Parts: sequence; C-alpha cells; structure tokens
Amino acid sequence: MNDCLLVGILAASIVLLLFMVLRLKMQAFIALLIASVFLGLATGMEPSSVIKSITEGMGSTLGFVATVVGIGAIFGQMLESSGGAESLARYLTGRFGRERAPYALALTGFIVAIPVFLDVGFIILVPVIYAMARDTRKSLLYYAIPLLAGLAVTHAFIPPTPGPIAVAELIGADLGWVILFGVLVGIPVTLLAGPVFGRFIGKRIFVPVPDNFEHAGNIHSLPSFRQVVSIIAIPLVLILANTVTGVAAKTYHFEDVLWVKIVEFVGHPFIALIIATLLAIYFMGLKRGFTRETILQLSTKALAPAGLIILVTGAGGVFKQMLIDSGMGVMIAEKMTGIALPPVLLAWLLAAVIRVTQGSATVAMITSAGLMAPVLELFSLSEPHKALVVIAIAAGATILSHVNDSGFWLVGKYLGMSEKQTLQSWTVMETVIAVTGGSIVLLLSCLPV
Repeated sequence: MNDCLLVGILAASIVLLLFMVLRLKMQAFIALLIASVFLGLATGMEPSSVIKSITEGMGSTLGFVATVVGIGAIFGQMLESSGGAESLARYLTGRFGRERAPYALALTGFIVAIPVFLDVGFIILVPVIYAMARDTRKSLLYYAIPLLAGLAVTHAFIPPTPGPIAVAELIGADLGWVILFGVLVGIPVTLLAGPVFGRFIGKRIFVPVPDNFEHAGNIHSLPSFRQVVSIIAIPLVLILANTVTGVAAKTYHFEDVLWVKIVEFVGHPFIALIIATLLAIYFMGLKRGFTRETILQLSTKALAPAGLIILVTGAGGVFKQMLIDSGMGVMIAEKMTGIALPPVLLAWLLAAVIRVTQGSATVAMITSAGLMAPVLELFSLSEPHKALVVIAIAAGATILSHVNDSGFWLVGKYLGMSEKQTLQSWTVMETVIAVTGGSIVLLLSCLPV
C-alpha cells in the first residue's frame, strides 16, 4: 500500500473520530475504538489481527494508567472531603496578604490540582473567590483567573493528574522527569497566565459576586496547611527521588546497592501513591472523625470519574497500537522526520489542532500522543527530551478552550459570565498557558540534556 493511500486512511480515521465526537455526540471511548478498528481494517489488517491489537493496546496501556489514576482519584477525594483544599487557600491568602492574594490563589491552584481534578478544585474553592471579591469590591476575575491558571497548569503538566500520566505511558517517558519539567515550566506559566493576566483582565471586565452567595463554614475544623502540603508532597518527592537515584546509579554503577533498590521500590508511582493515599485516609479521614464506611463511600465515589478517564486512555492506547501494527506508525515517523521541525514543536502543533477541533483536552493529549509515539522511536530521544514532549503535548492540548469544551461552560456558569466575557478571560488564559508553555519547552529542548 503506497504512502499517499496510508495518509488518506489516517486522515479519514481522524475525521471519523471527530465526526463521532462532535456531530454524533458519541463518548470518546467508543469513538476512539471505532476509529481504531476502521484504521486497522482499511490498511488491510486481518480481522483477527485487529482484535489482537485492541487487546494488546488496551492491556499494555491500562496496566499502568488504571492503577495510578485509580489510586490518585481516592487520594484527591480525601483532600477534597476533608477540607484540605480550602485550608490551603485560606492559609496562603492570609500569609500573602490582600495585595498579593492573586499569587496565593495561583499557588493554591497549583498545589490543589496535583491530586484533585481541575473542575472539582475550582468548585471547592469558588466560595473563597466570592468572599475575597466581595470584601475588596474587585472583579471576580481578579481572583478567579490566578486560581484557574494554577489549577489548569498543574492539571495539564504535572503527574499524578491523568493527562500527563496517560501521555507519558503512551510515549514511554519517565514520570520523574515529567514532574521535574512540569514544575519548571509550570511555575512561570502560572505566574504569567494567572496573577499577571488576571490583574489585566480584572480591570477591564467587572464580574460581580452573585447575589445569592453565602458561605458558612467552620474554618477551625479544617486540616492544617502543613499537614495538607506534606501529604501532597510525599508522592512527588518519592517519584523524583527514584528518578534522581536511578540516573546516579547508572552513571556511577551502583545499581545493585540495597538502598537504591528500596528507593526504586518506594519511588515507583504505584507504591508512592499508595503510601500517600493511606496517609491521607488516616490523617485526613480517620483522625478527623470519618468512619470507615464514610471513607469507603468516598473512595467508591472517587472512582466514578476516574473510570471514564481510564477507559478513554485505554482506547487511546488501542489507537496507538493499531498505528504500529498496521505499519502506519513507521510511515508517519518517516514523513515527520523529514519535516524540519523539532519533535516538541510537532507534538505541540498536533495537540493544539486536535484540541481546537473537538474541545476535549484529554482526547487531544491521548490522540496526539498515539500519533507521536512511533515518531519518537526514530529520534532516539533522551529521557529528559521525552518528558519535554509530554509537556509540549499538554501545553498544546490546553490552547483556545471555547464552546466545544466543558470547562468553558463550567467557568462561565460559576462566575456568572456571558459567552463573550468567558472567551475574553478563560479562553485567553488557556491560550497564554499553551503558547507560553510551548515556548519554554522549545527553549529547554535546545539544551544538551
């Protein structure tokens, strides 16, 4: 089969995917599976081979992703239900003071989104935003944009959030490097898209606090700031320690030392998240009066949204596997290596196009990662550069959130904005994150790492 026909089949499979998601309003999980089956059969694969690719793609991807996302969801639920997110916000805004409150909120969002989904974190912390805007008589956007920027950046860039976890697994990147670069890129991006842009847009669009706002809560019953930050930091520190130790052990040839093996074990994402989750259940659940039945109910509740993300990620793994088994992956890799663009820029552009077209950042990240996976094998990238590709995909998949993205409507609804105001604030903020993040990644990729 010639290359032109293969390109046509690939384009048709992507168009089919977009048609099912956008026009037919089909769930991304089943749409990705149908597009994968179409791609396999259209390229001449035997039906039995198509079934085998589905099994292998789903199994190889979910073996890692399902475990991490599932444990992480329970971890985040404990932080949410115990009041840990609100504790962070109140402590930081108190320490930073009223004038620097936007920076405190950006930092709050940046920390909270590590274990908690963006939409959940935003809904939990909206009352804090309302209270601050009411007291200072400033536009809601002055405080909301910094919080949203912190939430959005971490949600896209830093594991164990589902997006970067899925992309890292699909392209074979080390999570320790992804966390490191996610933080390095994420901090300046958050500052620019959050407090800086928030101050700018807050002066130009006045969004009042809703008339029916009431927030009654006993702030003395919240967990302490130190406790919340310590528990959130545990999995990140353990995973990073594993990566740093692994690099040092390979460089200086002491891989067989016992303490290295211990660090490798506890620093694996599975074990690191299990440790953090157990500590969260004990200190933020049982020690605060939660019954075992309540914790069981909260854990079960947390797995509902996690299940959807896991299945969509698995379907993305099927799409990637079908590209490889059909021979399409080799053709894509050869064509893309002939394009005079760095891998991080190719990854960013792919994710950005898919994001703008169909709206879902998760689908954009997973689809573009599947397309990039066979390409990266020909580039022989180092582990740090693979991690930069993950961040590039995450940044591209953040761009230009508009009416086909559920986040657009969530933010507009909770802040009481019109569609025009949401485009001027939330959409521009997301685009600042995408462009700034992509630019920093491109610069870092030029370094000899």
